[in-house]
Amino acid sequence: MLSKRLIACLDVRDGKLAKSVRFVNTKDIGDPVEKAREYYADGLDELVFYDITASSDKRAIMLDVVEAVAKEVFIPLSVGGGVRSVADATDLRLAGAEKINVNSAAVARPALIAECAEAIGNQNVVLSMDIRQVPESAACPSGYEIVINGGRTPMGIDGLAWALEGEGLGAGELVVNAIDADGTRDGYELKLTAMIAEAVRIPVIASGGAGRPEHLKEALTTGKADAALVASMVHYGDYRVSELKRWLHREGVKMRMSW
Repeated sequence: MLSKRLIACLDVRDGKLAKSVRFVNTKDIGDPVEKAREYYADGLDELVFYDITASSDKRAIMLDVVEAVAKEVFIPLSVGGGVRSVADATDLRLAGAEKINVNSAAVARPALIAECAEAIGNQNVVLSMDIRQVPESAACPSGYEIVINGGRTPMGIDGLAWALEGEGLGAGELVVNAIDADGTRDGYELKLTAMIAEAVRIPVIASGGAGRPEHLKEALTTGKADAALVASMVHYGDYRVSELKRWLHREGVKMRMSW
């Protein structure tokens, strides 16, 4: 069995670390470079950096912030927000990103996934999906709908169907971010995560809702995720990365331990 991963997410707005609840009431909470340095030193497996207003503002990601973060960490760095072309992906790779996250632009033009996979390799292309629960319908038979532009625009696209399409186009990994749980600290959306993890053959990252160590264990076992993404619970100092990994290890979850 492969080891599970603990991933911290840095949502960045105007160069500052930000956090929201269900994608609204966003507040600045610190310095992303400082947090990246702290989490790396404490044993984090991977770091995700999202420029959360790049897509809605129709601008490129702030490469200077990406470069500053990349200089502080020597673990995989995944970057997303405003990636619309292979050129954007290449710029991020040159700035220090190992993996590129595509989201809104890929929904608008799915070929972007295949183009990036061909240019930088499937393993370096992550399809990040923001998903909300909706009544089951002909358009969304799974009961989950894709939303883009930082949760602002519902697309009427079925979440499970989009995950399978993204895999087929060449995405090497999926981030399943449940908008309904995002920032609530009430736990991951396990039904959604497990449904997608069972349907695809590529790694799935559970995102949205982590508040206690038990939530991570649930995502990595019941939710069948390959990795758990955390934000609020470490950003606000409630838990340390090393503390969470040790707890999971003691609970029988195979983690990448360096101590």
